[in-house]
Amino acid sequence: MKLTGEILLEDMSEAERARAQVVESVLPAVREAAREVDARAQFHMPHVRHFSEAGLLGLIIPTEYGGLGGGLRDLAAACFALGSACPSTALAFFFHCSAASRGLLAMEALEAGLFNDEEAPVVRQFAERVLHGMGRDGFWFANFASESVKSEKAAVTISTEAHKVEGGYLLNGVKSFGTGTGVADKYLVTASLAGYDTAEGLCTFFVDRDGDGVRPRAPWDAIGMRGTSSGGIVLENCFVPDELALAIPGAFTRCMQMSRGSFVGNQMAAVCGYAGAAHSAYQNVLHHLTEKKFADTGKPIGTAPYQQELIGKMMVDLQTAILWLRRQLQLETSEPPIASKHEVVKQWRLCKGVVAECGFSIATNALKASGTSGTMGDPARFLRELTMGIVQAFPAERGRLMAAQMEVEGAEQNLFGVADKAAEKSAEKEPG
Repeated sequence: MKLTGEILLEDMSEAERARAQVVESVLPAVREAAREVDARAQFHMPHVRHFSEAGLLGLIIPTEYGGLGGGLRDLAAACFALGSACPSTALAFFFHCSAASRGLLAMEALEAGLFNDEEAPVVRQFAERVLHGMGRDGFWFANFASESVKSEKAAVTISTEAHKVEGGYLLNGVKSFGTGTGVADKYLVTASLAGYDTAEGLCTFFVDRDGDGVRPRAPWDAIGMRGTSSGGIVLENCFVPDELALAIPGAFTRCMQMSRGSFVGNQMAAVCGYAGAAHSAYQNVLHHLTEKKFADTGKPIGTAPYQQELIGKMMVDLQTAILWLRRQLQLETSEPPIASKHEVVKQWRLCKGVVAECGFSIATNALKASGTSGTMGDPARFLRELTMGIVQAFPAERGRLMAAQMEVEGAEQNLFGVADKAAEKSAEKEPG
C-alpha cells in the first residue's frame, strides 16, 4: 500500500519507508482531531504522548541518541503526511524537529574542528542534551527564535538579551512566535549576549517552561494553523544556569556554517506540510464532485465543464508544488552536493513561494468547485489553513525579490571575477 509520505517522496529507501510507516500509524488520530484543533484554536495535547510513544519526536535524531535515524527526506515526507491530516499539527511537529539543529549542527561543527579544546566539551554537552532529549527521552521541544522586531535586512532581529550573572544568565525579552507554547516539555530560546549587536552574540538556552520569569504571551489568533499554540513567551529576569546554556560567542554562527540550506537547513520541510494540506484539499473536493450527482441526469457534478476546468487547474498546481519540493530536496540532500550553498538558498527562496501560492490556489479553486452547499466544513478550513502559507516567514514576493538580488549579485561577482563568499556568508546569517 502506498504511504501518504510517498506521494511526495517516491523513491524511499527501505529504512525511510519503515520510518514513514511510523508516521502513517499516527495519521488516523491526527486526522480525527483536526476539526477540533481548528475550532478550538488549541493544540491537541494527546498528540504529545502518541508521538512520543511512537518514537516520532526523535524522527531525525541519530539512533545512538535514541532516535529513529532519519534525515531531511524523512522530515519532509512526515510533514507532508501530517499536513494532509492536520496542518496545525504538521507545523507544530516541524518546529519541534527544527530544534534538532541545535544538536546536529553543533556535532558537525565539532567534527569540522570549529571549536577549540576549551570550547568543545561545553558544545558537546549542550548538543547531547538536545539530541538525547528528543531521541532517548521522547520530549517535545519548543524552539523560540522569532521575534516581532524586524529590520530592513532581516526577517527577524534578536532583541532578547542574555546578561551574565553568577552561575548563569538572566534572559529578558519577548518571543513572538514558537509553536508549542505551554505544550512542549522543553523550551529552547535564542538570545543575544549583552554587548553584542551582531550574529556573533547569538546564543541558545534551555528554559524551564514553568520556571520563574517565564510566561506565555496572548493566544495566537490567526486565520489558519490555529492549533499550534504559537503565542510565544515573555521572559523577565529568567535565570538559566551555565550548564543549560550554549553561550560561547560565535558558536551559533559556526554551527550554522554546517547547514546545507538556508539558516538551520531544514526549513523546506515546513512548506511540505502546506503541500500535504493542498493535496487533501484537492482529494476532498474531488470526492465531493464525484459523489454528488445532478438530479436530472445522475451524472457526477465533476463531469460539468466548469468543475473540470477547476479540477485541471488544481492538478497542475499540485504537481507544480510537489515537483519544486522534490527538486529542493535533491539540492539539499544529494551526496556529493550538486550545487553551492548560494544556489541552494536562492532556489529555496523561490521554492517556498511557489509551493505556498500553488496551495492557496488549490484551496481557492476547491472552494469554487464545491458550490454553495459545500463551502462550509473542510473546504473553508483548508482555505484558511493554506492562506497562512502565503504570509508565513515572508511572502512569496519577497522571496522572489531576494532570489533576484542574489542572481544579479552573483552575475556581477562573476563578471569581475569575485568569489561568492560574501553572498554565502550573508545567506548563512539569514534568520528563519
